[in-house]
Amino acid sequence: MIKSHRSIIPYSAAAIIVILISVFAAFLTPFDPYAQNLDKALMPPNVENLLGTDRYGRDLLSRIIMGSQTTVLGALSVIFTVSVIGVVVGSAAGFKGGKLDSLLMRLGDVFLAFPQMVFAIFVAGVLGGGLINAALAVALIAWPKYARIARNFTLTVKNMPYIEAARISGANNFIILKRHILPNILGPIFVTAALDVGTIIMELAGLSFLGIGAQPPTAEWGSMMSNGRSMLQTAPWVVLAPGFAIFITVAVFNLFGDKLRDVLDSRN
Repeated sequence: MIKSHRSIIPYSAAAIIVILISVFAAFLTPFDPYAQNLDKALMPPNVENLLGTDRYGRDLLSRIIMGSQTTVLGALSVIFTVSVIGVVVGSAAGFKGGKLDSLLMRLGDVFLAFPQMVFAIFVAGVLGGGLINAALAVALIAWPKYARIARNFTLTVKNMPYIEAARISGANNFIILKRHILPNILGPIFVTAALDVGTIIMELAGLSFLGIGAQPPTAEWGSMMSNGRSMLQTAPWVVLAPGFAIFITVAVFNLFGDKLRDVLDSRN
């Protein structure tokens, strides 16, 4: 178990580094990510511009660092929102049961009936372009998973002897949910959230790539790939740099989620 706990340290450190870069992106960029210099347009990677420049002469490294703030923090905001909504809805449905349970779960089934990315594209297309609308579109399709996880664990825990003892001692439903049921839900929710960060990042980037997410000149990895796709043969670094950033970030959070699941499982 000790070895399992230690093995998560490098992965959690990598995830924390990615998040810190996203939070402090404005202070880490070597150049202004929005400053255009046509004299340096489409320069390949060099000593001054480590990842090269785009068609407007903007430093790609600076734009990728700034883009992490848009892409990563956007994904984390979606994860936080859907996990909170899912826990509230799922725990309420599992704890109360009856008609409320049926109503909330059937509502979740409606969203789960559609392919996730197709539904997100539809909602984002209806709402119009923009990162907020893209995040809302992804959140609408993501919350039922968390609601089902919370409901299943609530159903498992609510009839345990210590819950009955809490009722007998005079604890109300809110206290029971807060002190006895919620702590049992958080572990699986954290694991699911960690594993979902990469998925949400790819979905937000995908919507931006299609032109219905973050809009130019906003530094966002999917939008940067979309703007540079016509130059893949002549200036491949314009596409490969943000693509590699997505790959690395998704891999970091997926590996972190896997190790977090192993650590939590080893406690059971």
